[in-house]
Amino acid sequence: MGGLKDELLKAIWHAFTALDLDRSGKVSKSQLKVLSHNLCTVLKVPHDPVALEEHFRDDDEGPVSNQGYMPYLNKFILEKVQDNFDKIEFNRMCWTLCVKKNLTKSPLLISEDDAFKVWVIFNFLSEDKYPLIIVPEEIEYLLKKLTEAMGGGWQQEQFEHYKINFDDNKDGLSAWELIELIGNGQFSKGMDRQTVSMAINEVFNELILDVLKQGYMMKKGHKRKNWTERWFVLKPNIISYYVSEDLKDKKGDILLDESCCVESLPDKDGKKCLFLIKCFDKTFEISASDKKKKQEWIQAIHSTIHLLKLGSPPPYKEARQRRKELRRKMLAEQEELERQMKELQTANENKQQELESVRKKLEEAASRAADEEKKRLQTQVELQARFSTELEREKLIRQQMEEQVAQKSSELEQYLQRVRELEAMYLKLQEALEDERQARQDEETVRKLQARLLEEESSKRAELEKWHLAQQQAIQTTEAEKQELEQQRVMKEQALQEAMAQLEQLELERKQALEQYEGVKKKLEMATNMTKSWKDKVAHHEGLIRLIEPGSKNPHLITNWGPAAFTQAELEEREKCWKEKKTTE
Repeated sequence: MGGLKDELLKAIWHAFTALDLDRSGKVSKSQLKVLSHNLCTVLKVPHDPVALEEHFRDDDEGPVSNQGYMPYLNKFILEKVQDNFDKIEFNRMCWTLCVKKNLTKSPLLISEDDAFKVWVIFNFLSEDKYPLIIVPEEIEYLLKKLTEAMGGGWQQEQFEHYKINFDDNKDGLSAWELIELIGNGQFSKGMDRQTVSMAINEVFNELILDVLKQGYMMKKGHKRKNWTERWFVLKPNIISYYVSEDLKDKKGDILLDESCCVESLPDKDGKKCLFLIKCFDKTFEISASDKKKKQEWIQAIHSTIHLLKLGSPPPYKEARQRRKELRRKMLAEQEELERQMKELQTANENKQQELESVRKKLEEAASRAADEEKKRLQTQVELQARFSTELEREKLIRQQMEEQVAQKSSELEQYLQRVRELEAMYLKLQEALEDERQARQDEETVRKLQARLLEEESSKRAELEKWHLAQQQAIQTTEAEKQELEQQRVMKEQALQEAMAQLEQLELERKQALEQYEGVKKKLEMATNMTKSWKDKVAHHEGLIRLIEPGSKNPHLITNWGPAAFTQAELEEREKCWKEKKTTE
């Protein structure tokens, strides 16, 4: 309920600021009364008109500020809200109050309905602080989603150039600046209005309407068992199907829970790309348009059921939460870094104060040494003047004094040398501090570069792991194919050996048949020779014996032993000749 309340407050904030015409942070009670009544209506919150009139009656207290309106809004409206209202209608009401005041008058590439959808997406992606803004990271995420939906390529360099020109005094864009950015076509060059509108609608369906996937598929009826085309819409806990994609005629719902499952089915009854959704009390047979669509729907439904089992939010909401947590973490790290820098700056100032104190002490010591030198010279002059007459008598004393003077001069020279060393050390300390400051700047630059490299390395490592898994699968597939080919090779070798054995057997049979042919040929030649001699012997007795020759085409006589060797005419001629010979004898 807390997340729903935060989302409602963002849209109500836009409506409240739109009613604040003079930007004083206050709105008249009459306007707040109308706003509260409209909110109760669209949010389906029961309210008492009498109590509403009593709360916002005109008195001498004047208009109400945002902070003054919040207690009533929380107690009488937001705490009574249930998740049974039309979110689009609620957002449309708040949009109507603020659009005329804030939307730019310059022509945009997108329609007002597309601008409304961008406004709702802004409320979803904006930070949970007021005035509402969307940070550059979320702008980049939204523009990438739109570019992918339009089928274009993301221009990272163009967005980096846009970030460089971003106002340093601003942490992000307002809703109207975001609408103008998308509407002026800066990141959608080469795309027509329809393509941009379809991309905005696709991102709106995913982020706002919780549409994980949608499209046409065939569904088998439970009563008539006929197949009908329906427009399916997958959400985190339900699949709704309609007559068409305008979502006007809803035909039914498939409620998803932890016990549901999805299975692939083989082709049957002339239907291809089938899969089955099993629920607690019903099963649904569905046919996709192709294998790719079938696999995409099975994967999407399986992922949705898995998230229900884990109790996790949809992926895009979880990703938005991770991005917000990452930004909070980076902000905390930045604040910690600033704190450390302030501590270092304070330590540096303390060091500088210590060095200044040392320098002052050195100057005081040098001043005291100069005063002592002046006093020593003055004392020396006085002694020379006082004891000029007693020079010889005080020669030993003078020598002692000269030795003391020499010693004092040596100590003074050492002292001055120490002063020069301290001054050089002070200059080196200043150079070291400057080097430390430059090193910290370089360290910050290297840290940012290292963070970016680590991010790129993690993405590349993920890609390499995907490639490695794909390679492992390909190797396993190749090994299986190799084993199958080896089995086929062994079978072919066995078949080849059997064929070789059969060929050798056929060769042996061919040689035997050739030998038989040669024997038959010899017998045929012998039979031919015998036939020739036999034909000569029976040439004179042609009437009794006649060699078998090809028969004529005339009808043959049929005997008990088969077709006769003579025709009927030949037989009558031979019979006539035989009778004449017999008569002659």
